[in-house]
Amino acid sequence: MSDIFRHLSTELVQTAIGLHRRGWLLGTSGNLSAVVTADPLRMAITRSGIDKGELTAADILLIDDQSRSVPPTSGKPSDESSLHVAIVECRGAGAVLHTHSVWSTLLSDLHHSERGLAIEGFEMLKGLSGVKTHLHREWIPIIENSQDMPELAQKVKETLAEFPACHALVLHRHGLYTWGRDLKEAKRHVEILEFLFEVLGRTRTLR
Repeated sequence: MSDIFRHLSTELVQTAIGLHRRGWLLGTSGNLSAVVTADPLRMAITRSGIDKGELTAADILLIDDQSRSVPPTSGKPSDESSLHVAIVECRGAGAVLHTHSVWSTLLSDLHHSERGLAIEGFEMLKGLSGVKTHLHREWIPIIENSQDMPELAQKVKETLAEFPACHALVLHRHGLYTWGRDLKEAKRHVEILEFLFEVLGRTRTLR
């Protein structure tokens, strides 16, 4: 097993436990991945059905571009592994994080008919990669959820092609997917977006 895989496994566990503590990965929800090698594509990803607050390095699997577990690990990868692969292939990402927060779930329902959510005018937007001003307008597409993973992965690819500048997408009544060139950047994107989701959600309750 490569040193890179071991290192990323440790980082994924630490990231998952931190996100769990903040209420964004409760129970067995969510999944996290990081690219080990780009060619051939090999990714470290969380095992299916594991409580993210109790995740260990043994719960991180190595998968290929077909979302299959490959040696030296074995077991069932996250059911949504194909979505991680799709995002990595479309965005050249080094890490993909999928959270299940209250605010992203609520907003995905409130803005479902619009097929997306626009966020603009907030200083925190400058925490997104490449964003230099609070005047930036971030469009976050909302995709209908499905248990058909090949179909959903294809929809993710189509959506990312349609909105090449987006930093994230949300599955309807499900949760946030965001990414970065590495785990550090992907984690920052989660924090920025979850902050903004909560701001927008709480603002609605104050009006």
